[in-house]
Amino acid sequence: MTGRFAPSPTGRMHLGNVYSALLSWLSARSQGGNWLLRIEDLDPQRSHREFAEQLEDDLRWLGLTWDMGGTHDPLYVQSRRGHFYEEHLELLQQKGLTYPCYCSRADIMATQAPHESDGRVVYRGTCRPDGTPEKAEWLRRRALACPHAPATRLRVPDCDIRFTDLHYGAQSFNLARQCGDFILRRADGAWAYQLAVVVDDALMHVTEVVRGRDLLQSVPQQLYLYETLGYEAPRFGHLPLLCNTAGQRLSKRDQSLHMGILRQSFRAEEIIGRLAHHAGLIDRCEPVSAAELIPLFRWDKLPMDDIIIAG
Repeated sequence: MTGRFAPSPTGRMHLGNVYSALLSWLSARSQGGNWLLRIEDLDPQRSHREFAEQLEDDLRWLGLTWDMGGTHDPLYVQSRRGHFYEEHLELLQQKGLTYPCYCSRADIMATQAPHESDGRVVYRGTCRPDGTPEKAEWLRRRALACPHAPATRLRVPDCDIRFTDLHYGAQSFNLARQCGDFILRRADGAWAYQLAVVVDDALMHVTEVVRGRDLLQSVPQQLYLYETLGYEAPRFGHLPLLCNTAGQRLSKRDQSLHMGILRQSFRAEEIIGRLAHHAGLIDRCEPVSAAELIPLFRWDKLPMDDIIIAG
């Protein structure tokens, strides 16, 4: 069994990142498994090595050690893995499953309504070929008029993807209606999250993915990629989110809850104990080490609803 933590080094970790790391680590350790650290630095403008190294220092300080990966192993740093993504994109292109997309984000936002109530915008296939001469000519003219290179999208079928989440149970999504054709490579050449994460987890033999529930709807897209590329998919377990008092998911804007501030005010065991209490693993908010929580971890102890954290 192999679990993983795959943060983006775009700033200092906050309490929500630590919460995901802790529960992923505990799930792996409670099964006697390995836990790897992958640096997801696909965004060259926002990702910085010093953030990744600080992240590693924070994890060590918290007692969350990893068995493989990290900044010093290029095999676990996404910005060094472009050749793997290129190979898999070519496989999908050979299957006739991709097409160039000239739509800007502004184009998509201006013409599409958010899906249901979650604010997600589903691409409706503006640049998707339909086999007719009329659409082919329209796409040819669109390509000639476009001032930038196209993104590459994956064509998805109209089908239901079903899976069982380790925490939220049975799930079902319609790939076409709820996800839509999704990007594999952006117009600026950067690799998209969905392709990179599937290729990396498959090649790194990850068997369990634990992360926040905000990524739950990424699972059907990823499962389709696993199947199409011929890989066995991992199990997925999604976590309730840590939110501020305004009900917003914790982010780097919540300065009082990032590790730079927390380490000045609390011991590692106090931070771990606070998170363990919010996760339902211990009855009282008291200091505890990560290692002491290993025999206490169970998925059915975790709350279903998001957790409000005061700064």
